[in-house]
Amino acid sequence: MSRRVVRQSKFRHVFGQAAKADQAYEDIRVSKVTWDSSFCAVNPKFLAIIVEAGGGGAFIVLPLAKTGRVDKNYPLVTGHTGPVLDIDWCPHNDNVIASASDDTTIMVWQIPDYTPVRNITEPVITLEGHSKRVGILSWHPTARNVLLSAGGDNVIIIWNVGTGEVLLSLDDMHPDVIHSVCWNSNGSLLATTCKDKTLRIIDPRKSQVVAERARPHEGARPLRAVFTADGKLLSTGFSRMSERQLALWDPNNFEEPVALQEMDTSNGVLLPFYDPDSSIVYLCGKGDSSIRYFEITDEPPFVHYLNTFGSKEPQRGMGFMPKRGLDVSKCEIARFYKLHERKCEPIIMTVPRKSDLFQDDLYPDTPGPEPALEAEEWLSGQDADPVLISLKDGYVPPKHRELRITKRNILDVHPPSGPRRSQSASEAPLLQQHTLETLLEEIKALRERVQAQEERITALENMLCELVDGTD
Repeated sequence: MSRRVVRQSKFRHVFGQAAKADQAYEDIRVSKVTWDSSFCAVNPKFLAIIVEAGGGGAFIVLPLAKTGRVDKNYPLVTGHTGPVLDIDWCPHNDNVIASASDDTTIMVWQIPDYTPVRNITEPVITLEGHSKRVGILSWHPTARNVLLSAGGDNVIIIWNVGTGEVLLSLDDMHPDVIHSVCWNSNGSLLATTCKDKTLRIIDPRKSQVVAERARPHEGARPLRAVFTADGKLLSTGFSRMSERQLALWDPNNFEEPVALQEMDTSNGVLLPFYDPDSSIVYLCGKGDSSIRYFEITDEPPFVHYLNTFGSKEPQRGMGFMPKRGLDVSKCEIARFYKLHERKCEPIIMTVPRKSDLFQDDLYPDTPGPEPALEAEEWLSGQDADPVLISLKDGYVPPKHRELRITKRNILDVHPPSGPRRSQSASEAPLLQQHTLETLLEEIKALRERVQAQEERITALENMLCELVDGTD
């Protein structure tokens, strides 16, 4: 009599649990735009949700601690003249978020640590280059200020947000609407899916398709694809019979999938959220009321079904917290922010452990907020893996960091017209030194003033908290 061997895995017993009612965010009018994006973005400081707004597009940004009922007059981030279709937090600055809109523009916003009194209407920079609506945004995982956008004009543009310039424009890669774009772990390659039913791997700096697979899923509904930690690809799609599928691909051999999992029959597009630290992929379908999760391994059958988190309410969208925002003391390995029609509900994925000590096997070093490269270095051909941090002592988000925009003036390139008094060889260095010293003194004075204002704000906030506690 043969005995069945149970596969060994520390993630076999991962379970999902919705947060308590007082930990949810209530009275949020989630956007009803028909677009297959997640409508939600989250980082260790803030939760951002695309909301219904009259006269243009808007999204709301809440500090993570501001749970409960949200005031109907709570300030929004407004500025787009059309509906907002996608939002994405910068991985290297927790106060910077980009938004893409039906009005063909991308706006990059600086979110203050304090709650603003009125709507935020002025972006740090507006990026204009698409001729149709922009529906996809993705920051580069390792290079500072590099942002990718994809629009209804079938064009992918990679921007340097620090200067407002277009670094690369991929015009002739896609004959139809782009459904998804994903960077690999070091940002050297892109995986894209398109309405023409083709999965492509693109080297953006060479502007060439490295590999492609036509019809990875036979169905007519949209595809999604994400890179795994070892460079393989996970795709979600539909069979001819409208059964939803998850496939694992080796880019070096695109003939047949390494593994193929068939699930249920439904119309909702599956949004894959991949965690490279645990090698678990979570599948969330729009309109579904469940989250399925699978572990990806090097051993057959390669894709192992773990479990399904189910609830009663269907999801309108989903946010996925970066690893550095999780509570390691509770063995939390993933946290989702599920959008309902009028609220947002955190869902926590936990590995049950008896010990309260730090579980280093669950939390390998994970990408931190420091970029590994500058935009110019990446464009010149350099690649670098993310700068990793340890979560052993927990992660504390850094204080507010300002996004600095340096727009280059093309007029400075041309020689000035008209006569000009020439400087003597001895006069020029003296003038340069004087200007440098003056600038350094001004910068020092400004920094001291900002520090004093921050201390004043902190003192006022403490006084406010004491007053609130006193009234309670």
